[in-house]
Amino acid sequence: MEKISLREKIGYGVGAIGLDLSYGMFYSYLSIYLTNALGIKSLFLLVLAPLARIWDGINDPMMGMIVDRTHTKMGKYRPWILAGAMLNAVVLCFLFNNPGFELGSVGLYIYVAVLYVLWGMTNTLADIPFWSMIPSFASEEKDRNLVSTIARTFSGLGQGIIVIFTALAVAYFGGAQSSELSKMDSQCLRVGFGKWSMIAAAALVFFAAVSVASTKERRVIVSNEKFSFKDAIGAIKQNDQLLIFMLFAMISNAGFYMTSGISSYYFDAVAGNLKLQSTFNMFGTVGSVLSLLVIPVCSKFMTNRSTYRLSLGLATAGYAGMAVIGYLLGGNVYALGVCYLLTSIGTGSMFVNQTVMLADVVDYGEYKLGRRNQSLTFSMKGFLQKMAYTVQSIIMYSAFSLTGFDGSLAQQGAAAKSAISFLMFIVPPVMMVISYVIFSKKYKIYGEFKQEVLRAVNEK
Repeated sequence: MEKISLREKIGYGVGAIGLDLSYGMFYSYLSIYLTNALGIKSLFLLVLAPLARIWDGINDPMMGMIVDRTHTKMGKYRPWILAGAMLNAVVLCFLFNNPGFELGSVGLYIYVAVLYVLWGMTNTLADIPFWSMIPSFASEEKDRNLVSTIARTFSGLGQGIIVIFTALAVAYFGGAQSSELSKMDSQCLRVGFGKWSMIAAAALVFFAAVSVASTKERRVIVSNEKFSFKDAIGAIKQNDQLLIFMLFAMISNAGFYMTSGISSYYFDAVAGNLKLQSTFNMFGTVGSVLSLLVIPVCSKFMTNRSTYRLSLGLATAGYAGMAVIGYLLGGNVYALGVCYLLTSIGTGSMFVNQTVMLADVVDYGEYKLGRRNQSLTFSMKGFLQKMAYTVQSIIMYSAFSLTGFDGSLAQQGAAAKSAISFLMFIVPPVMMVISYVIFSKKYKIYGEFKQEVLRAVNEK
């Protein structure tokens, strides 16, 4: 097989920066923009998110099947990456810019709902073909590990840019004196987020173009079968390891997203100082960077299966330490940060491992079903991440509703604070343990069986 240069691997990986700039804007800051800048009710968002996921359950596999049947001069994946990035960039700009609807009007709610769904659709256009390219680069485990690690490195860079610079950028463009989003008025948020989203959108298109121009597609198998949504669902249902993967990955991802989603509420309402979140996230960022060393180092003396177990173990241990510090030792932010660093090392390497495992699931699907549904299989990666965010949102907003949380209050009630602490310290490690058990008992693509699958696929 043709050797792939490090330059091409890096060129491919930079595409993840732009994708995660858009991803981070949507999942980390859209909620506060809609509620604080546009006055959209939280209950509306609680209903909108699950409804959007229902459509994603139809749209994502459909897009995967379409990509699997694509054949152009540019290749199978790259045309969709570029087109999807451009469309997603346009939607991102419109989503964070109100074209003139009156606040609180029905028109504004309809506009938000339509753009919310369109963002998911256009993100799918670029995200599925981008990650689907990994198996076409290499069939060997070490090569796949390297490609996946590089892509996840740039993905983490995109997320890091959003987490570190969004509040500063919104304050600068909106003319605010404070870099705390909770202290900015609605006008500042509207102007700041509007201009910052345009910069993120431009970067998304730029990095997608670099990725497309830098890569060459290999081991591309184009399906000549007619598109059938029924066949797509059938292919997913028949790939038992894909279903198992989606289950344990969704549960562990939801645990991680719970931390990122609830931490601002914890430091604001429970710890009483929202600025402490920046210190806490700094430890997490360092852990995410260190996590990129886990697979390259561990692959020298451990299998991917053992490395994934180690990743989940590190994440669980870090969360357990946070629970002890949060409940018994007063919640010192530096002690919490050290534990969060350990957790981030585990979750960061967990995400890289999941990308590699999904490439193995593609091989397994071809081995079992006789068809290489590569893009269809990778479409489940984006879908399970959306589902994980939805699970996290439902749990969090349900707890808020049950305990009387009110974001407009300067002080929250005891029940609301207890719920926030429970979501911060107990729910994530429980989810990691459940995910670990399912993975250990049900996932079977490893060892001699994995080698058998690879031999059969390569011979074919």
